[in-house]
Amino acid sequence: MARSDTVYACQSCGAIHSKWAGRCDSCGQWNTLVEETPSAPLGTAAKTAPRRSRQGLDLVDLGADTPPPPRMITGLPELDRVSGGGLVPGSAILLGGDPGIGKSTLLLQLMAQLAQREVKAIYVSGEEAVDQVRQRARRLGLADAPVALGAETSLSTILDGLKSEKPDIVVIDSIQTLWSDQLAAAPGTVAQVRACAQELVRFAKTRQCTVLLVGHVTKDGQIAGPRVVEHMVDAVLYFEGERSHQFRILRAVKNRFGPTDEIGVFEMTDRGLSEVENPSALFLDQHDSDASGNVVFAGMEGSRPVLCEIQALVAKAAFGTPRRAVVGWDGSRLAMVLAVLEARCGVSLADRDIYLNVAGGLKVNEPAADLAVAAAIVSSAFDVPLPNKGVVYGEISLSGDIRPVGRSEARLKEAAKLGFEQAIAPAASHDTHTPVSVKSVATVQELVQSLHQESGLAD
Repeated sequence: MARSDTVYACQSCGAIHSKWAGRCDSCGQWNTLVEETPSAPLGTAAKTAPRRSRQGLDLVDLGADTPPPPRMITGLPELDRVSGGGLVPGSAILLGGDPGIGKSTLLLQLMAQLAQREVKAIYVSGEEAVDQVRQRARRLGLADAPVALGAETSLSTILDGLKSEKPDIVVIDSIQTLWSDQLAAAPGTVAQVRACAQELVRFAKTRQCTVLLVGHVTKDGQIAGPRVVEHMVDAVLYFEGERSHQFRILRAVKNRFGPTDEIGVFEMTDRGLSEVENPSALFLDQHDSDASGNVVFAGMEGSRPVLCEIQALVAKAAFGTPRRAVVGWDGSRLAMVLAVLEARCGVSLADRDIYLNVAGGLKVNEPAADLAVAAAIVSSAFDVPLPNKGVVYGEISLSGDIRPVGRSEARLKEAAKLGFEQAIAPAASHDTHTPVSVKSVATVQELVQSLHQESGLAD
């Protein structure tokens, strides 16, 4: 019996199955298997592939001096910060983000900046016509930028054009719209995305051309398509933000030529994206220090100190099961902080609804925010505002102790620069000479007792 050439690929993880099933065995997702037909029977490519002559493996000394890779300065300092000092020629970068968040706007401004400095830039759009891209450029004031535009979805046509034009940088918007005539699968499927990304990465490496790929994201916030695409590229950037807020955050989750803990902050205006040199001032623009439950957290994003406002609201539960709503922070970490407050400090919140929000839509992943979250919750529960012009930071352990955090001096300097005068911080995490007055706390219980006394509820 002849062997069938049909395979079933998972649209979530890219796993290949010989027969259809309702659930993918690799990732556990349901109804994600889609039928695909390879261009040649399985095993044919291996049999017909030409033999290569055996050659010795070239080995070099690990301690040899290697010059750093050259950098292409983009003219957008926030993007240069995230990329590690500029784009590297011959690198492939994947940019993901929610629909309408501003990915195309950011890349169009980037290409215009580079083209005005005699860098040959090509922008290929598979989702919009050339006239639509021109209208956006006119709206952004970039109509005079010498950027070459193209609207095409055929991979072979795009590669033929790029090989003849020999650009320095290329934008493909987006990778999910491309299709290769070597595959019978529909555009956007796992096989097409994987094959098109592989060819574009090979073009970037062989031609020393920087290739920027735009990727759609799923409802879970992950870049759609197989994970192998993220493994092939040199850098993966996420463009985050809420449509209701004016600022956007560019974050690197993978970078072979730079750090992965830096962020770039942009503000969306009617003239496009503008860079924010001091994001702390933007996040604290409407800070109300007199309200209970509001705490300013002195955090770090890479090497940059960022101050943001953490808001908490503790209310009586309207139903039998209390709610725990979290925006911008880890919900499991909130459960840990609540357990410490109840077990170590005697603060019972089992019958209360708790709402926690990081103002401005910023996502905080740093453990140093534990103390700020605890302070905001206790402040709202006791209806006592924290000291005016004060910041809070520190990591909470399960024993209730406050653990010291790194870069304390940078946090305090940023707070002093923005006019803050006090700080609640872990003991022994800062020098004696600080730009602000620091109140050291060793346990969460010390913070709870001070707020308890100020509330007038102390025994």
